[in-house]
Amino acid sequence: MEETLKILKRFGAEDLKRMQAFSLDQKIELAKANIREWYEKWDGRVCVSFSGGKDSTVLLHLVRSVFPNVPAVYSNTGLEFPDIRKHVKQFENVEIVVPKRNFMQVLTEEGYPIISKDISRKIRLVTNARKKGKRSAAEDAFIGVGTYENSIYACTKYKPLLDVDFRISDECCMTMKEKPLMEWYKISNAKPFIGTMAIESTRRKVAWITHGCNAFDTKHPSSKPLSIWTEQDIYEYTKRYNLPLAKPYGEIVYDGCKYCTTGCNRTGCIFCGYGAHLDKGRRFKELAKLEPRLYEFCLNGGERDDKGMWIPNKQGLGFRYVYDTLNSLYGNRFIEYSTDKTLF
Repeated sequence: MEETLKILKRFGAEDLKRMQAFSLDQKIELAKANIREWYEKWDGRVCVSFSGGKDSTVLLHLVRSVFPNVPAVYSNTGLEFPDIRKHVKQFENVEIVVPKRNFMQVLTEEGYPIISKDISRKIRLVTNARKKGKRSAAEDAFIGVGTYENSIYACTKYKPLLDVDFRISDECCMTMKEKPLMEWYKISNAKPFIGTMAIESTRRKVAWITHGCNAFDTKHPSSKPLSIWTEQDIYEYTKRYNLPLAKPYGEIVYDGCKYCTTGCNRTGCIFCGYGAHLDKGRRFKELAKLEPRLYEFCLNGGERDDKGMWIPNKQGLGFRYVYDTLNSLYGNRFIEYSTDKTLF
């Protein structure tokens, strides 16, 4: 199996689709090999980063099928479906950490997460530099010049977002989830297993091409044994081993050609704006159905601060104004957030 891992690490982007087509048994074998390699490298000082979602539930089962005593850690951001937290608490040996700021504070002080983490990060860099009378290199991404000329990371479409009247930032993920987890990793001297897949984004695909499943040589080393898996693999593995699913997912069913869930397809942070322009309003319909009060709180509220910037208030997070602004720039149905009134 060591030889298999060495061969696997020599592959690049052109082979990712072929690896994603491996059988589930092959993927399980490779995942366990990466788990063993990671565990042995760090002399067992490892942990599972556990979100309570279907992917990390599979990861936790996989890791503990090889090393049963590996601890898990969950960041209770307060942004998940309440039933996700209930799901997490049914597992043993799971440490729960909490962020130092709440989501409303992060939105007010840092900005709203929209479009994608990469776009929000670039906007944050540009706007923060402008406040200091400087120019960030990230500004080139919005005009498609320099290193961003003909680059997949250019984002000229989103240049108007540099001048909207609300802050935009990627800091929520770092503050609410990543920082509490990283502090725990440091205190516990544990290197994490993380349940992400290369198929989920360009950034994760590039990270796998660069580092493989086990990233030993990064600032924050981590193992991602599910990197070459697909969502169908997650469903099949969950069915095969009869793993519990958090209530928002409903049940896993086969529709004649693929597996799917009867409830939410993905969970995560329920107020997150990343990818909201891609799912045709599905996330908002699911949130409205499962947690109508949280749906209203997400969209409603908002006010101007002393600088005229839009921020949340006690009545709600104010996302309706943010999404309406995006729709005015990119078309009325760019982000579909309204839903059937009969749900309430």
